[in-house]
Amino acid sequence: MKLYLSVDMEGITGIPDQSFIDSDKHNYERARRIMTEETNYVIDSAFNNQVEDILVNDSHSKMNNILIDELNPDAELITGDVKPYSMMQGLDDSFSGAMFLGYHARAATPGVMSHSMIHAVRSFYIDDVAVGELGLNAYVAGYYGIPILMVAGDDRAAAEAEALIPNVTTAAVKKSLSRSSVHSLTPKKAGALLQEKTAQAIENRHNVQPLVPPDSPTLRIEFANYGQAEWANLMPGTEIEPNSTTVSFKAKDILEAYQAMLVMTELAMRTSFS
Repeated sequence: MKLYLSVDMEGITGIPDQSFIDSDKHNYERARRIMTEETNYVIDSAFNNQVEDILVNDSHSKMNNILIDELNPDAELITGDVKPYSMMQGLDDSFSGAMFLGYHARAATPGVMSHSMIHAVRSFYIDDVAVGELGLNAYVAGYYGIPILMVAGDDRAAAEAEALIPNVTTAAVKKSLSRSSVHSLTPKKAGALLQEKTAQAIENRHNVQPLVPPDSPTLRIEFANYGQAEWANLMPGTEIEPNSTTVSFKAKDILEAYQAMLVMTELAMRTSFS
């Protein structure tokens, strides 16, 4: 069995705010060590439960957070930026399942550091389905016929996953008290939970179906202000919906929609507020 792990940072145990996820801030080095340890708990459990190959994709910010010299040596790691498929780089139909670790809730919903890729985004939609990073990434996996077996993160991410993916296993390592505070397990307690849930997820894998994306989906991104929509609209094939800050793009498939999202959000970040 071959397993894919996409590892974000906001949903990692004990992390409540930006001082842990920004490489310029004082808590970052602590956080990346916890992130690496948390990934190892899942890897170790997976290897003890029928998995033979594991690919880890570092999926936070510049995507170079996981300490490779402390990672389980039998796993492989994708690290660094820029990656054509970002948080889902390296995935193909050779995998039996995927797991999302350190995930958070989508933008404009409750949850610690909730957002969707960048803070300029209020909502992503695939056709009329509102999704965040979790949903978009699950659709990419579904394109390859790969089920999301487990989602680990804060309680709001877990609830989002359960609403989107029937029978998915979730591991809530912390409870969001606000967007910048959490009630968290300690790393060792979280590790025990993750090992248990990983084993359960692998055992339960035949009960989880891939989240199959629609054919020729329309990607719609609602931005926080009109300037961001104007920048995103510079991408060919997009249009700003009337009387809104929403930019839409008709894609040939979910992979094109995903890359369109990456381009549109990168453009939107160029907006000046001065």
